Amino acid sequence: MNGYSDRISHALAFAAKHHDQQVRRGTRLPYFTAAPNVAVILSRYDRDDDTVVSGALRDVVQDYVRDGASVDMLEGRIGEKFGAPVLAALLGVVERRHDDFGVEMSPEERRADLVNRLAGADERGRWVMAAVVVHAAGTLLADLSRTSFPGTVWTHATDGAGRESTMRWLRGVHQRLTVAGFVAPIMTELGEMLASLEERAALLERGGSGVR
Repeated sequence: MNGYSDRISHALAFAAKHHDQQVRRGTRLPYFTAAPNVAVILSRYDRDDDTVVSGALRDVVQDYVRDGASVDMLEGRIGEKFGAPVLAALLGVVERRHDDFGVEMSPEERRADLVNRLAGADERGRWVMAAVVVHAAGTLLADLSRTSFPGTVWTHATDGAGRESTMRWLRGVHQRLTVAGFVAPIMTELGEMLASLEERAALLERGGSGVR
């Protein structure tokens, strides 16, 4: 792709404004870098504009849902600006705040619920989720390669969930997408990244630094 369309550029600008004051947990690094990185990943695999726009806006919609936004509010903020296909894709790949009975879920329950719902996500949503996890795994690998204190990296990952919870989440997404029949080429990249992270985690279990 030689350049982004106006729709993708609009989505990235929208995400940049939303994430303007946010930083990665435990760092001073701007959180906004996730949106363009996910967009780049999807563009590398020649995804259409709706899919790339969905990837750029995934964390925006995630924040809206966590803050209690209704579907009507999301239609006004996202659907009317970027199209119904984008909102439909995203609603299948963001954590819900409440379960089907209206009970508020814990962070761990929200992640497990999302993994379970991936089977019902549309094709664009599955691409977005795969790209989000590729970005997350890649960020972990990069951070681990730059530190002599890997424990702090794992602590800061996935909202401070820690190494075991983070790996369970990443594996869960990969396994659920696989079982759901998502055989896109991005799954090969994701599988290789998870294998590298598993190796780092095993080294840390044996008392190594996890740095290579």
